[in-house]
Amino acid sequence: MKPISRRLFIEETGLGILSTTVLPSVTGSPVEAQVNSPAVSAPRTKITIKVNDVSHHLEVEDRWTLAETLRDHLELTGTKIGCDRGECGACTVLLNEKPIYSCSYLSVWADGQSIQTVEGLAHGDHLDPLQQAFIEHDGPQCGYCTSGQLMSARALLNHNPSPTAKEVRRALSGNICRCSNYNRYVESILAAAKRGQKHA
Repeated sequence: MKPISRRLFIEETGLGILSTTVLPSVTGSPVEAQVNSPAVSAPRTKITIKVNDVSHHLEVEDRWTLAETLRDHLELTGTKIGCDRGECGACTVLLNEKPIYSCSYLSVWADGQSIQTVEGLAHGDHLDPLQQAFIEHDGPQCGYCTSGQLMSARALLNHNPSPTAKEVRRALSGNICRCSNYNRYVESILAAAKRGQKHA
């Protein structure tokens, strides 16, 4: 067996790379044809959605998620994408006052619906009581999951203005906090509830 030197290894590796990059262009491989073929456009649908009490008439690709439409086309970037699999809850918004994962909900499904994002909680310079309570009780840590936590909490307080700690934890069970700041979130929500304000 011929001993493998560093020079021989580099030379043979170089030939291998050259053959995989040059030969397909000579033979007209399927890879090249795929790269040069025109992109196929996805079907599009016209929808009307009300986001934070503002109506939007949009033409969306049928494959766009609600999170994508909110972030990339309405520039409402408060809705975060953490896992893109409907598992972490960072993308939680309210659809007709019910919390949903917007990363796994298609925009076309939201046609004619009312959506509230974290940007819709505050009224001008006046924070929602939940937002104020989160600040006062050190709720946010890195802040990435905070908007989703806020929206799940707002849905809870809209439905149940005086929840127990157990009910708060249950309402937040679909929202993951990688900083493990759950106790602070629970304290914040209970504090907001004590102020007796169901809506902002």
